[in-house]
Amino acid sequence: MNASLFRSVIYITALSALYLSAAMFIPALIDLYYGHPDWQVFAMSGFMVGGFSAGAALATRGEPPVFNKRLGFLLVNVLWIMFSVVGAIPLYLAEYPTTFAQALFESVSGITTTGSTVMVGLDSQPPGILLWRSLLTWLGGIGIVGLGLFVLPFLKVGGASIFKLESSETNDKPFARLASFTRAFLAVYILLTIACTVAYDMAGMNHFDALNHALSTVATAGFSTHDASFGYFKDNQAILIFGTVFLTICSLPFSVLILLAMRGRMDTLRDPQIIVFLGYLCGFSIALGVYNHLRNGVELDYALIHSFFNMSSILSTGGFASDDYTLWGPFAIMLAFFATFMGGCSGSTAGGIKAYRFVVMFNSARAGLNKLIYPSAIYPVRYGAMTIDAETQRGVFLFVSLFLFLWVVGSLGMTMLGYDILTSLSGVLTCLSNVGPGIGSIIGPVGNFSTLSDPALYLLSVMMLLGRLEILTVLVLLTPAFWRY
Repeated sequence: MNASLFRSVIYITALSALYLSAAMFIPALIDLYYGHPDWQVFAMSGFMVGGFSAGAALATRGEPPVFNKRLGFLLVNVLWIMFSVVGAIPLYLAEYPTTFAQALFESVSGITTTGSTVMVGLDSQPPGILLWRSLLTWLGGIGIVGLGLFVLPFLKVGGASIFKLESSETNDKPFARLASFTRAFLAVYILLTIACTVAYDMAGMNHFDALNHALSTVATAGFSTHDASFGYFKDNQAILIFGTVFLTICSLPFSVLILLAMRGRMDTLRDPQIIVFLGYLCGFSIALGVYNHLRNGVELDYALIHSFFNMSSILSTGGFASDDYTLWGPFAIMLAFFATFMGGCSGSTAGGIKAYRFVVMFNSARAGLNKLIYPSAIYPVRYGAMTIDAETQRGVFLFVSLFLFLWVVGSLGMTMLGYDILTSLSGVLTCLSNVGPGIGSIIGPVGNFSTLSDPALYLLSVMMLLGRLEILTVLVLLTPAFWRY
């Protein structure tokens, strides 16, 4: 591994840290306006991180690096570790008492848009720290979509070319110039955030709640300004409906949203993963709503609104909850547990296994079964009109295998730390899928992760990063071949 590679990684990481340090002055100004002393913490953290980053960038600047796979893998991992550690600094130094493990967990949860939290008493927390959590999720969402749209396809991680699969394009990228696509993505992302803020505000949230929940909704993250999450607004059906709509939209591929918004390309909505995602979202939500209506006597319209909101939150990995759905009955618990695996579409801010992998696995299995009946026939594995090559199929099955393997290993680790089976299984799963709440009395939809020990929080932080970086991007660094010249 040559020195120029590390210089390039440090230089790009330092520049990225400068942007994050600048963002710290936003909550500093908010706390200063409201007269809370935490403004000094955010200002000091911003100057400290900014000064260190500027020095590192000046010391390592040179010729622009040639982007290759080795640089890509290393840079992605270093960037996300840097974001997590830097994001934790003001959380650790702020007035709210936390251990470093708790601050790091909260930062990782935000930057990976997971939405699991160790903080309690959110209703009475100063505005600066609440806004910082929301900003971490929003900035993390930008990084995640950028990772999925621009970096992972080049690295051949995730089993598919995002541009080809998610835009239903069969020839070339949706935009000829990457810069144009980037500007379009940022425009759509910001416009969605503004629209969501206005919708929440008009539906009855106060301005500050509307902004924070919009930042977290568009990033499908789940951080709220209230301990009860959207349960604080559970009787306001308009808020829940707006939440469902925006969580669903932001679970769709952003390449499709851009083509739809900028070029009116309605045909992009025929992307198979969109059809599959919307299919299981509607199917699960209707089944859960009808079940809650019949079993618990809840009015059908009320039951459907809450079931659609909570299912869209789980499947989009949004992390919000409008009610303790684990009290609706065993079917609700089982459905929520399995939905935690699934996730939204690739190229969105959603996590989980993702819908396109289910499409590829189903079509691979069908082709394999047909091959058993007619061994001499050729059965191509298709994704819409595209033929999926063997490399892509292997990548999909490798990801799912490693996902399940890490879930088992992480769950065993949690039980070794003394936690019950339900907390262990659901805690690791929700972090690996970047969903937010788990199942059970401790980390369920009305609980949080505040009572977990520091070792458990470190373990779950690793799981969040593994899940967000598509697992293979991290594990490749553990292979000796990566570090050879």
